[in-house]
Amino acid sequence: MAAQTSMHNLTTLIKRLEAATSRLEDIATSIDGPGATTTNGLAGAAVATPSASAATPEPPAPAPEPLPKSVEAFDKIVEEDVDGFVKAANNIGGLVAEQAKAVKDAFEAERTYLLVSTKAKKPDPQPPELMTELHRYTSAVDEIREANRPSPLFTHLSAVSEGIVALGWIVEKRPGDFVTDTLGGAQYYGNKVLKEYKEKDKAHVEYIQAYYKIFRSLASYVKEYFPTGLTWNNKDGIDAIEALKQVQSGAGTPTTAGAAGGPPPPPPPPPLPKFEDDGPPAPPLPPSGGAGQAGDMSAVFNQLNQGSAITAGLKKVDKSEMTHKNPALRTGSTVPQRSASQTSVSSAGLGKSPLPNKKPDSMRSKKPGRKELDGTKWVIENFENTQSDIIEIPAELNQSILISKCNKCIVKVSGKANAISIDNCAGLSILVDSLVSSLDVIKATKFQVQVDGVVPTIMLDQVDGAQIYLSNDSLATEMFTSKCSSVNVVLPPKEGSDEDSKEVPFPEQIRSVVKNGTLVSEIVEHAG
Repeated sequence: MAAQTSMHNLTTLIKRLEAATSRLEDIATSIDGPGATTTNGLAGAAVATPSASAATPEPPAPAPEPLPKSVEAFDKIVEEDVDGFVKAANNIGGLVAEQAKAVKDAFEAERTYLLVSTKAKKPDPQPPELMTELHRYTSAVDEIREANRPSPLFTHLSAVSEGIVALGWIVEKRPGDFVTDTLGGAQYYGNKVLKEYKEKDKAHVEYIQAYYKIFRSLASYVKEYFPTGLTWNNKDGIDAIEALKQVQSGAGTPTTAGAAGGPPPPPPPPPLPKFEDDGPPAPPLPPSGGAGQAGDMSAVFNQLNQGSAITAGLKKVDKSEMTHKNPALRTGSTVPQRSASQTSVSSAGLGKSPLPNKKPDSMRSKKPGRKELDGTKWVIENFENTQSDIIEIPAELNQSILISKCNKCIVKVSGKANAISIDNCAGLSILVDSLVSSLDVIKATKFQVQVDGVVPTIMLDQVDGAQIYLSNDSLATEMFTSKCSSVNVVLPPKEGSDEDSKEVPFPEQIRSVVKNGTLVSEIVEHAG
């Protein structure tokens, strides 16, 4: 009987061990996943083997997308020509080396713009963010020149400043000609450097020649890849701003084989200025979804449910403690009065304005010429190099004429108009019959006007280089000049005489002295 009882207890113990083993195996499977395996027996059930999915190696990363050929060719210009120019500038050092570094930064910024154009559709209008970096560095090149006019290397700085404008080819329809023409402006100063240092210092000669080489390579580059202007990925491109973010962050940026990713992401924005009168820091918020948040909201609802009883715990202020009824209490107030220095914010703490630099005129998209009559005002603007084509305006007595941003143009005003205003023009020639009022010219260079009839007044402001041709009927015209230089008036010969027309310059030098307590000014006349 005792043997049967022992056998029964052993059988029960074995069944319990099998049940425990099965339970442990179920727990191991739930932790490591269905792919986990265990060894037989109780000890094996307690230690699960790694799952099959964990042992599977990760798939290899996709190969980087190759760069477009146009960007690769531009990189070649930067690596060979621009870097060679920077090296030549470092041999001279000082301001020359500093400006050369800004030149390379400008080329790197344009490289980003080119890469964006291969990934994005052409934006219309173009967001200013696309050119912010390019404008920053091209402006830096010019600022170094303007801030160092007394420098003995000012001619060097001027040559580079005139040439950097060539990076504006990205908005031109004939970029090759644009780059070539810009190089001509750089050569005006660069050739002076070559002539001065030809026998003195070869480093300066190599420096200028290296700069010329950049733009000869750039002209060949744009003629090969963009002969009619920069192209965009209009077929399957993305938004331009999104493409710019990808290029700047390096995400999705194509790279050459074996090269690292794109440029590093931009630095984080600077911290906001801290003012002296900032209040105490706000208390930390409770974690979202936690019990603290639920408790705080319950307290709020409990207070709202009190209704008007919520004010029962407020202290009633006695009339003797009210400052508006007791002015004497104001003098002993514990509230500190804020000084003007505390309430004002120092302009130095705010730093520079975050607005981008003004876009250079050479990088702005050109608007079409406009000639139209708006009510009683003729508007003539944005005409460029019309050659021999004359812009004719049939004016009437009650009509005025506004001419703006017209360069190398000829305008003929037929009939008698009320007044003419000319603003921001270069190389403009205008023929006028007669005017009721005046002819006003502001910010013009190489300006010419011929008056055939009667014009009471001609006013010139900030005009550099002007020729005024008067007829016998317009000799009574009054002419006023302000901040002008190189202004001449051509007087007609007397009637019946064989004399030629006479050119008379406007005075530019004035002498002022104090006589009897009064400032007296007179024209300085030069003999000979």
